[in-house]
Amino acid sequence: MSDALRIDPTDWRTDTMRRRIRARYAAERRFRLAGLAAILISVGFLAFLLITMFVNGIGGLDWTFLTGSDATDPDRVGIWGAFKGSLLTMLVTIALAFPIGVLSAVYLEEYAPRNRWTDVIEVSINNLAAVPSIIFGLLGLAVFLNTMHLPRSAPLVGGLTLALMTMPVIVIAGRNAIKSVPPSIRDAALGVGASRIQVVFHHVLPLALPGILTGTIIGMARALGETAPLLMIGMRAFIASPPQGFTDPATALPVQIFLWSDEVSRGFVEKTSAAIIVLLAFMLVMNGLAIYLRNRFETRW
Repeated sequence: MSDALRIDPTDWRTDTMRRRIRARYAAERRFRLAGLAAILISVGFLAFLLITMFVNGIGGLDWTFLTGSDATDPDRVGIWGAFKGSLLTMLVTIALAFPIGVLSAVYLEEYAPRNRWTDVIEVSINNLAAVPSIIFGLLGLAVFLNTMHLPRSAPLVGGLTLALMTMPVIVIAGRNAIKSVPPSIRDAALGVGASRIQVVFHHVLPLALPGILTGTIIGMARALGETAPLLMIGMRAFIASPPQGFTDPATALPVQIFLWSDEVSRGFVEKTSAAIIVLLAFMLVMNGLAIYLRNRFETRW
């Protein structure tokens, strides 16, 4: 081999290479410290909010508060009516949003042809996921109340409105989960004689289920904390008794917190913080359930 084609090995002992190595390690340390600082700042803000809510609201957590309903006296108010209204609303939301969202994701990812109309549908779904929640409240007011004349301030109407808001999130999460399933699994199932629907429901969906459940829980947690759509459909009314069904007048826990925070009496400050603690605990339970379901059904390949 001639001298012109010979490539000399890098001499790591030169001063130039040592300076470059030191600069790389210094940049690595700075990046690690920046990431650690970002985590500490985020955790610090969260801890400050939790500690503040806990200190202000722990005195208001008692049996009367957990089992009572709304009242004008801060010593007699409770969250059971609002909590039950949130549960009924979430039941309607999940009953509509989950099957429709999952089936839409399956169709778009497994059956829909790749053409201009499919692209328009995909862009529309992505845009709907970013639409402000109050727009869905206006839609629920116009369609479910003014057109269909459903009962005002009912969990049924609240669930329908929140289902419209949650479905795009479930569709996007479902499509991403289905897309992450390796194509070799589909090819293997088709190769042994499985039909297209058997491939989807016996192989693809079970493997995509953890991602679908995670997206569903995220969408439901967002719906649980929404206030603006429920205010637009009238769920801000004073409800002195818990709802007995899906068509009875009701309010929701975030709306109840909003109403109490606007009260002049200082006694409602403690009750507002206590209600926030209950809402946070409910959301932590939902996230814990999502983690459990994801780990329970997760399949590694």
